[in-house]
Amino acid sequence: MTDQTLPDQIAQTLRRDILRGKLAPGDSIKERDNAAEMGVSRTPMREAIRILAKEGLVILRPSRSPIVASPSLQEITDNIEVLSCLELKSAQLACERATDDELQEIQRIQQHMEAVYDTVDPIDVFEIDMSFHIAIARASHNPSMAEAHNAFLSRLWRARYLSAIRKRSRDRVLSQHRAIVAGLLSRDPEAVTREIGSHLEHLVINVQHRFEEDGLLPEATEPEAVPEKT
Repeated sequence: MTDQTLPDQIAQTLRRDILRGKLAPGDSIKERDNAAEMGVSRTPMREAIRILAKEGLVILRPSRSPIVASPSLQEITDNIEVLSCLELKSAQLACERATDDELQEIQRIQQHMEAVYDTVDPIDVFEIDMSFHIAIARASHNPSMAEAHNAFLSRLWRARYLSAIRKRSRDRVLSQHRAIVAGLLSRDPEAVTREIGSHLEHLVINVQHRFEEDGLLPEATEPEAVPEKT
């Protein structure tokens, strides 16, 4: 590690701990303990925690240890709605504005992900997946849109990871990525919109299933009985 990149690298370690569940939603992050465990000082640890707070993965609390965020299903789906608008529009713009080199790089990321999907750590695959979506947003040549996309993608980092590691999603995800690349290479905004829309629709479905499996959905309440008229 270098002093210049230390907070970012600490944030990356903590981010992965959150994805793996080593730091679960609601867990407190002890600044002193985590700094000692990683062999770093508290100053870069504090900055790393601020980075994660900006991403929405951590919640800062006055005079108390920060905790790992535990967004509700409604909060996650609200963020997915915004992210969907950003991803769809940025992909449409990429069809018009991306350079050939940018499109080739997007294809290279997709091919690399497919090549290593079954052989590397799922978190490595996930990070390649996210770099694919980030590259498309950047290829829109709209810096404000790319910045907003990155902000909402960060908020959904854990939700997208939990969706991505569902084994039955593998073939569908790889097929959709190939179709997205094909649409971009042919500069066909309708095809790209269709494939990204389907991709994000399954994200919502997978997140809902995860909440159901974890028993995190509120129980339905029985409607109050209406007294019979006499």
